[in-house]
Amino acid sequence: MEALYLLIPLSVVVVFIALWVYFTASDGGQFDDLVGPGLRVLQDDDTPPQPAPGEPHP
Repeated sequence: MEALYLLIPLSVVVVFIALWVYFTASDGGQFDDLVGPGLRVLQDDDTPPQPAPGEPHP
Protein backbone atom coordinates (compact mmCIF):
# COMPACT_ATOMS: atom_id res chain seq x y z
CA MET A 1 0.00 0.00 0.00
CA GLU A 2 2.87 2.34 0.73
CA ALA A 3 4.15 1.90 -2.82
CA LEU A 4 1.03 3.67 -4.12
CA TYR A 5 2.07 6.83 -2.31
CA LEU A 6 5.11 6.90 -4.59
CA LEU A 7 3.72 5.41 -7.79
CA ILE A 8 0.61 7.57 -8.20
CA PRO A 9 2.41 10.96 -8.02
CA LEU A 10 5.23 9.57 -10.16
CA SER A 11 2.78 8.44 -12.85
CA VAL A 12 1.07 11.84 -12.82
CA VAL A 13 4.45 13.52 -13.32
CA VAL A 14 5.27 11.16 -16.21
CA VAL A 15 1.93 11.92 -17.88
CA PHE A 16 2.51 15.68 -17.61
CA ILE A 17 6.02 15.30 -19.07
CA ALA A 18 4.64 13.25 -21.98
CA LEU A 19 1.96 15.87 -22.64
CA TRP A 20 4.55 18.66 -22.51
CA VAL A 21 6.76 16.82 -25.03
CA TYR A 22 3.79 16.22 -27.35
CA PHE A 23 2.56 19.81 -27.30
CA THR A 24 6.09 21.17 -27.69
CA ALA A 25 6.58 19.02 -30.79
CA SER A 26 3.17 20.05 -32.10
CA ASP A 27 3.90 23.75 -31.64
CA GLY A 28 7.28 23.29 -33.31
CA GLY A 29 5.69 22.01 -36.52
CA GLN A 30 6.66 18.37 -36.12
CA PHE A 31 3.26 17.13 -37.32
CA ASP A 32 2.55 19.69 -40.06
CA ASP A 33 3.01 17.47 -43.13
CA LEU A 34 2.53 13.78 -42.49
CA VAL A 35 1.61 12.80 -46.07
CA GLY A 36 4.26 14.66 -48.10
CA PRO A 37 7.35 12.57 -47.24
CA GLY A 38 5.51 9.34 -48.05
CA LEU A 39 4.43 10.66 -51.44
CA ARG A 40 7.88 12.02 -52.29
CA VAL A 41 9.26 8.47 -52.08
CA LEU A 42 6.81 7.36 -54.76
CA GLN A 43 7.59 10.14 -57.24
CA ASP A 44 9.35 8.95 -60.38
CA ASP A 45 12.57 10.88 -60.85
CA ASP A 46 14.45 9.67 -63.93
CA THR A 47 16.76 12.66 -64.27
CA PRO A 48 20.43 11.81 -63.77
CA PRO A 49 22.09 13.35 -60.73
CA GLN A 50 23.90 16.63 -61.31
CA PRO A 51 27.71 16.37 -61.09
CA ALA A 52 29.37 18.13 -58.22
CA PRO A 53 31.09 21.43 -59.00
CA GLY A 54 34.56 20.81 -60.37
CA GLU A 55 33.85 17.28 -61.63
CA PRO A 56 34.02 16.64 -65.40
CA HIS A 57 30.77 16.04 -67.26
CA PRO A 58 30.35 12.46 -68.53
